Amino acid sequence: MRSHNLGLVLVMQCLLAGQALAAGELKVCADPNNPPFSDRKGTGYENAIAELLAKDQGLKLSYTWFPQRMGFVRSTLKAQDPDTGEFKCDVIMGVPARSDMTATTDAYYRSSYALVYVTKNWAAIPSLDALAAWPKEARVGIRMAMYDGSPATTWMLRHDLIEQGVPYQSMGGDASVNTAQQLLKEFRDGRINMAIVWGPIAAYLVRHETTPKLAMLPVKSEEGVTFEYSMSMGVRIPDKDRKAMLNGFIQKNQAKINGILEKHGVPLLPLSSDADAAAKK
Repeated sequence: MRSHNLGLVLVMQCLLAGQALAAGELKVCADPNNPPFSDRKGTGYENAIAELLAKDQGLKLSYTWFPQRMGFVRSTLKAQDPDTGEFKCDVIMGVPARSDMTATTDAYYRSSYALVYVTKNWAAIPSLDALAAWPKEARVGIRMAMYDGSPATTWMLRHDLIEQGVPYQSMGGDASVNTAQQLLKEFRDGRINMAIVWGPIAAYLVRHETTPKLAMLPVKSEEGVTFEYSMSMGVRIPDKDRKAMLNGFIQKNQAKINGILEKHGVPLLPLSSDADAAAKK
């Protein structure tokens, strides 16, 4: 009986997915205040890619807005309207290629974390290895943002930089301020002078802050710490038709997608075969 019910649910989900495609609408799940990724004004690079997708497929673009916090996928991609039974939205524009919360498309970009630092304090930092090799006396002035659960925090632990860390929560309770906005304020107020953050956020900080002036250095993974990740689009697991449509769009428009990402300063790495394989799971 339970397997029969499960099969019925999967059939219904597929039917609903097909109805949404036939209706000519691209319903995107997004955070209304999450620069540089998305916002209500449409200034994020995920907004721009969604617009390109809608135009390419001849679909009307609409959004379901919800803060990207715990429960985001459950409250958007997997949530249904109680009156119509339709899903609230059908595509998340940016999910890790190895995500197990959604089915993922082919990876459409690969980036890395990056070190952001105040240039008046340090003229140039050639690499993360060079920073790790600084003697104790050279580290005294470092005030580095330290987010729970971040690979940067793991790296700081491995290289005895925890004393220089300024702790923050990865998902604060205030949805009106996201990570990039929080870090901009903290740099301006002088509370921090370094941070190792996801590359798109690092680019946003450097592009939006002139006082103090910031520099960005993309960093490489090391044994035990992964800084490089591939990103895909996310759909519901039974939604194979939409996933196929999105993969076709990515293949056809990769150069245009890269152009949008480069316009926003996102540090790009070559898409690797292992990342593509992971995205197809």
